[in-house]
Amino acid sequence: MLKVQVHGQSHSTRTHHLLFPKPFLHGGEQAFLFITNSRTSSSIKGNKRAQLSSKPSTIKAVASVPKKCIKVKAVVTAKQTIGGMITSLGIERGLDDIKDLLGKTLHLELLSVELDEKTELEKPTVKGYAHRVGKAEGDVKYEAEFEVPTDFGEIGAIFVENEHHKEMFLEDVVLDGFSSGPINISCCSWIHSKYDNKHKRVFFINKYAYLPSQTPEGLTRLREEELVLLRGNGQGERKVGDRIYDYDVYNDIGDPDSSPELSRPVLGGKEHPYPRRCRTGRPRCQTDPLSEKRLRDFYVPRDEAFSEVKQLTFSAKTMYSLFHALIPSLGNVISDAERGFSYFTSIDSLFCEGINMPPLSKQGFWKTMMPRLFKAITDGPDVLRFETPPTMERDKFFWMRDEEFARQTLAGLNPYSIRLVTEWPLTSKLDPAIYDSFSWILYIIYIPFQGMNINFYRMFQAIKRRKLFILDYHDLLLPFVSRVREIKGTTLYGSRTLFFLTPEGTLRPLAIELTRPPMHGKPQWKQVYTPSWNSTGCWLWRLAKAHVLAHDAGYHQLVSHWYAIMVTNTLCHRTFHNRNQEAAQCDASIYRLLHPHFRYTMEINALARESLVNAGGIIESSFTPGKYAMEICSSAYDQLWRFDHQSLPDDLISRGMAIEDLTEPHGIKLTIEDYPFACDGLVLWGIIKQWVTDYVQHYYTDPSLVASDQELQAWWTEIRTVGHSDKKDEPWWPQLKTPRDLIDIITTIVWVASGHHAAVNFGQYSYGGYFPNRPTIARRKMPNEDPTDEEWEIFLQKPESLLLATFPSKLQATKVMAVLNVLSNHSPDEEYIGQDMEPAWAEDPIIKAAFEKFSGRLKELEGIIDERNANKDLKNRCGAGIVPYQFLKPFSNPGVTGQGVPCSISI
Repeated sequence: MLKVQVHGQSHSTRTHHLLFPKPFLHGGEQAFLFITNSRTSSSIKGNKRAQLSSKPSTIKAVASVPKKCIKVKAVVTAKQTIGGMITSLGIERGLDDIKDLLGKTLHLELLSVELDEKTELEKPTVKGYAHRVGKAEGDVKYEAEFEVPTDFGEIGAIFVENEHHKEMFLEDVVLDGFSSGPINISCCSWIHSKYDNKHKRVFFINKYAYLPSQTPEGLTRLREEELVLLRGNGQGERKVGDRIYDYDVYNDIGDPDSSPELSRPVLGGKEHPYPRRCRTGRPRCQTDPLSEKRLRDFYVPRDEAFSEVKQLTFSAKTMYSLFHALIPSLGNVISDAERGFSYFTSIDSLFCEGINMPPLSKQGFWKTMMPRLFKAITDGPDVLRFETPPTMERDKFFWMRDEEFARQTLAGLNPYSIRLVTEWPLTSKLDPAIYDSFSWILYIIYIPFQGMNINFYRMFQAIKRRKLFILDYHDLLLPFVSRVREIKGTTLYGSRTLFFLTPEGTLRPLAIELTRPPMHGKPQWKQVYTPSWNSTGCWLWRLAKAHVLAHDAGYHQLVSHWYAIMVTNTLCHRTFHNRNQEAAQCDASIYRLLHPHFRYTMEINALARESLVNAGGIIESSFTPGKYAMEICSSAYDQLWRFDHQSLPDDLISRGMAIEDLTEPHGIKLTIEDYPFACDGLVLWGIIKQWVTDYVQHYYTDPSLVASDQELQAWWTEIRTVGHSDKKDEPWWPQLKTPRDLIDIITTIVWVASGHHAAVNFGQYSYGGYFPNRPTIARRKMPNEDPTDEEWEIFLQKPESLLLATFPSKLQATKVMAVLNVLSNHSPDEEYIGQDMEPAWAEDPIIKAAFEKFSGRLKELEGIIDERNANKDLKNRCGAGIVPYQFLKPFSNPGVTGQGVPCSISI
């Protein structure tokens, strides 16, 4: 029953201002969506209540039979888009202005949470038009007045219909006039024109976060319809403005119609297992019916696209300029794609002299779009001049040192690959009839150990003492070696690299094993390299390290970064997101918790498919595997990916980098105590888990609610059976029966979208900007692999030249450096974890208090990290020339800072 609170006086008429809206891309709050293609589900046809109530209501705002009513005012806030006055002129714009003047801009309908007691149907809605009353600071205000019967019941939701001919971005609606205070409805979503789509949009009030079993009867049908409407039916091509979330395989990486050389296999299925992406439904290629054409924009559901603010800020502008202007221009300036660097001073010149770039038609384009990369030189030409990375700034020769090579496995860009050696000799899972699985390292290397009166340990003793660690790219890469070597300008080995844990807590590299399988009538070739104290041995060791670093750089991009983030998050999380958008658009509590961690991720995935991981894109043209890069990514998914191991504690345990220990704060004890990524990451993990625990326990007070929540169970089932259908039968999938299960699953999702991604992304320029530290490709084989007399003599005469020839070409290096610079950048509108409270949380005192505690603990983490970086006993993060480990500090200023943990993958 409504409590009466009558407005004392009516509002006077105000001056109407003309509004020229322009499409404003995605906001950032709860959006409860109707899809744009109209269809009726067969599952709804049998619903008597749905059939009766779906007919247009003839009830007006004031009933024909006099009833006691209260006056309610709605204040609607829409976004005035940037530049809209220039881009939206025309006949339709004029018609919209007339509607504004007539007060027919938005049609609103109030929905009750109750059913009619007599008919047991939904109560007729209370309707009214909102008229524009003014604008301020970029927002446009509309108002509507309603007379609501006192027996209408509580307001649970509102219908919005856009009477304009253009879409508009709706921020929020506030209903005032109730004795209990204003009712807030966060929208932050695009409202399509009714001329494009007859479906009305529905938004639920912030006050409620309904579990399915708790949904008021008056809103049940709407919730069920939302589930049907947003799933899509797997048919037709998705268009701009659609809000449909369904699934498809990765069949848009290649472009076979343009060239047979750009044909790529479909990822997803028995032959190439892979997660699923958001379906686009574009026409199939003529030359390969299994692949989609790449002629149109990559579809992203309307509310998942970048906001206009992000579009116009540095990061988005730069990303588009990078892919569509800078990379093609570099290809024109550096005409010889295979030309390398003749001297190390030539590499240094990229940071001091730069590269003269051709002027574009727009004066000052480069400096405007890429101010960090283009430095003004008086009145001279545009110069692409890279900033010196902090690693090189502190120690110009950092990349040559073995201790830094080892340290970066724990505190560098890819801390996810190092693992404990638990068996000896090293074994392989590859077919022994094809690949010799025996490791020669057993006979080559002994472990030097300083301490007490013991000089050497044998392997089994080091393993028993948990002192031996490995980077193992043997099984993953070896099956691709023969195919990659057919590509001009690259080579590949399977590799293993051993490290020993010293008493100081640092790692010392011991040996590198490189393997070439039998190919072209030649037997298998295998060689072990160790640090040496003679000139030839030293140069062979440096070259072997370059190959391992190229392997690690590729693994980082294809697995730790793209695969584990862009795939596990953009697909696994998007499978969460897809289902979440469907089920939880109806104001479900879990959607509100996860929503901040999904912003812009689907847009990033689309951009990556368009320009990064596509056939002939940045990854293929500049990384060792070439056109087989995504097949290796698929192989890694097949061999290595497990959802349960995406949890940080479980990941560390699975790699032997920690053991279970319930006496420790996070239930595990690290194998290497000074492991910067793990030490900081576990604190962040614990903070996230406590926040998720407080949130879930508030809504799921009864443990049985999780198992009985049909939408939640369907959501989790769809993740496994559709989003990851190639792994749906794996026994390691977590069950979802209790609040504790839900807490673990949600914590994992939030961690991967925030902490995991921050750790492997925002240090890319710091550690990869000076590419000899992390070459992305090795272009020459080792000089002692079946050398001719001439090849060996060239190596002996000038080994530096061979190292430079092994590094990426000038074109490859500059392209990757520019990409890493952009990807490492924080946008001015970056949304950091724990920084901003969602509007709906502020209305629940318990959730508000939990979030404030969450935010406070994140601020404390900043201080903890600063203290650790100043601790001289922690050699892996503090010392001469060492860049402090700050990747997991939660907050950051804009720019390339090497710190900051955004809520979601937004770049």
